[in-house]
Amino acid sequence: MDRLDAMQLFVRVAELGSFAAVAQQMGLARSVVTRQIAGLESHLGVKLMARSTRRLALTSAGTAYLEKCRVILNLVEAAETDVAEERLTPRGNIRLSLPLSFGIKRLAPLLLDFSRRYPEVSLDMDYSDRRVKLIEEGIDLSIRITSRLEGGDVVRRIGSGQMHIVAAPDYLARHGRPRHPAELMHHECLGYTAGGTTQQWQFMVDGQLAVFPVRSRIHANNGDVLAEAAAQGLGITLQPDFIIEEALAAGRLEAILGDYPVPDLGIYAMLPSNRHVPHRVRVLMDFLAAGLA
Repeated sequence: MDRLDAMQLFVRVAELGSFAAVAQQMGLARSVVTRQIAGLESHLGVKLMARSTRRLALTSAGTAYLEKCRVILNLVEAAETDVAEERLTPRGNIRLSLPLSFGIKRLAPLLLDFSRRYPEVSLDMDYSDRRVKLIEEGIDLSIRITSRLEGGDVVRRIGSGQMHIVAAPDYLARHGRPRHPAELMHHECLGYTAGGTTQQWQFMVDGQLAVFPVRSRIHANNGDVLAEAAAQGLGITLQPDFIIEEALAAGRLEAILGDYPVPDLGIYAMLPSNRHVPHRVRVLMDFLAAGLA
């Protein structure tokens, strides 16, 4: 293993805080990782990491060395990317984290088209609605649909999803049609949530964003489940167009409260904050943005 490889290994250990985690992620024996870091410390003549049975922490020298390694590795990757771009042929592996429903319905066909067009790029796709830790999990690109970004997120907006309030005609016939968002409190609403029972939905009222509480007996962290529950007459749900479009077209669901728009969701390509964006990843982002336009 050469000096750059050792630097990359050191950065991974520093980011994950575990020799074992890096060994598992990279398919190496733990002893190989430990030996390489020890060799790097011997070459530098300083301790980079303080080890104990419970935790691993960087020394002051290790912290300074980590920042310099990141700069050097980014420069190396940028130089290699520039050469690759001259060949105009994206190549290499891309690890992707994709939302479940949107990923299957909209992104999977685009990704398969991308794979056919760029046969020298391999795609490793993980479909899940959880928010992944890009650096720690070694993810090159995550696609997320959200109305709220967090500080420090490195993103590119590649599309938007229109939101609709919908219910089954049968439900509306039995319980009445709400005319104002405030009336939702008296209806059964189906909540998209990772936990808890408190729900608030946002609407534009008289040109201003307003928040209204809703009452939810059924919760799920998957929109397809909630859309099907609504189609079966179990309540009202708030869902993006890509989930409900077929049920709307078939008449199983009906849009309501059209005079009170719901803010759109942004579709974002999220990138690790600690590295140069490879050419192959930028090509994929452009491809997805064009496909979702």
